[in-house]
Amino acid sequence: MENQSSDAPSGNSLKRGLRARHLHMIAIGGAIGTGLFVASGATISQAGPGGALVAYVLIGFMVYLLMQSLGEMAAYIPATGAFEEFGSRFVSPSFGFALGWNYWYNWAITVAAELVAAALIMKYWLPHVPAWIWSALFLAILVTLNAMSARAYGEGEFIFASVKVITVLVFLILGILMILGIMGNKTPGFTNWVTGEAPFVNGGLGILSVFMIAGFSFQGTELVGIAAGEAENPRETVPRATRTIFWRILLFYVGTIAVIGFLIPYFDQNLLHADVDNVSVSPFTLVFHNAGIASAAAIMNAVILSSVLSAGNSGLYASTRMLYALAKNGRAPRIFGKTNKKGVPMVALGVTTLVGMACFLTSIIGDGGAYTWLINSSGLAGFITWMGIAWSHYRFRKAYVAQGRDLAELPYRAALYPAGPMIALFMCGFVIVGQNYETLVGNGNFTSLLSSYIGLPLFLALWVGHKWVTKSKPVDLLEADFAHPEH
Repeated sequence: MENQSSDAPSGNSLKRGLRARHLHMIAIGGAIGTGLFVASGATISQAGPGGALVAYVLIGFMVYLLMQSLGEMAAYIPATGAFEEFGSRFVSPSFGFALGWNYWYNWAITVAAELVAAALIMKYWLPHVPAWIWSALFLAILVTLNAMSARAYGEGEFIFASVKVITVLVFLILGILMILGIMGNKTPGFTNWVTGEAPFVNGGLGILSVFMIAGFSFQGTELVGIAAGEAENPRETVPRATRTIFWRILLFYVGTIAVIGFLIPYFDQNLLHADVDNVSVSPFTLVFHNAGIASAAAIMNAVILSSVLSAGNSGLYASTRMLYALAKNGRAPRIFGKTNKKGVPMVALGVTTLVGMACFLTSIIGDGGAYTWLINSSGLAGFITWMGIAWSHYRFRKAYVAQGRDLAELPYRAALYPAGPMIALFMCGFVIVGQNYETLVGNGNFTSLLSSYIGLPLFLALWVGHKWVTKSKPVDLLEADFAHPEH
């Protein structure tokens, strides 16, 4: 393996510049975004407060299992390639190849999506400025942060994520005070939980529909696996992040859904109409406004802008590092594995930026149809990555034991193995199949079906294509590679 220590020579390696606090905020920042600030209201509208709560708790449990799996592998093998590395070492080289390129593609497309969203948000304040100007400005900021160093990226993400965390904490505190009747108008008590069809609206199908939304909302927690490759003392910081991050994220999501469920009835039409370009009806804005906070919409618009920039910042970092790792492992052109004196893979960063720009341009050319297909094709990539984490961990532990290694030597040991990764694998598969269940049961058309699931055949094509070209075989458990990246 290539040396990745902090004092390695220029041009060959990354530098371990991310501290424990950076890892914590990278994981939190990756999971808290527009899904919580904007889409959370729609989930209550579709499934009721009880249904939304059940769906988020179930998805939260799945993410807990995945973080356990990722924490065990990333603490023992803190490689920048993370999922690509684990898939290649413990499943097959072709599986790792497909996981790596799938993840790179997903986040490169996400950068483009966040540029579009940022431009929409800026219309709130400056509606007459062309959208592309804002997108170009924000892209320049993100590229600058990523080009400076891993530490600069970490600091930028720390600031972006801190804004989100503070906002959620303030929301939860104010919400509880309003529920108790200490602030705002008269407390609704449990009225919104028993009115109409509440607490469970649309029965099982309502919960299923929110199950999908909740799954997408939690995506990004796996970023800690990528960041482990540049973390200081990863054998200590990765386990610490794994132990604490999940509970904080679950508290934020479950707490937020509960507060909204108490304060806003599920049939309030505002819950369905919130979007990045209509933040005035975001459930956060509505609650802040009812609490008497002036300029609630402007405040939430600024918070959501920080969320979008956070996602773009993380997307550019994750995709750049994955392309670097692919190059280091011989699965991408070697030039992408070059770094500068600060340990930044500038060529990989430049190419990823160009791909993000090209995808962004498709949103303003023609009717934007190509952009819609690009976004849809990346929609399943996060769940495919999660399935890869679960399957790789199952094989990791089996190979570890088969080779006679001592479990006590693991820096972090996942709970609930082997049931944990198997349950997570099944739940991810369930989400993938059910993503467009309406079409599957005959309430949609073929175009809708293909648009929803296009990411799956793309991943399978990468996997099968690599296997066909290289004739690679599944990894023998007794021959699985457990070497540390520093070796």
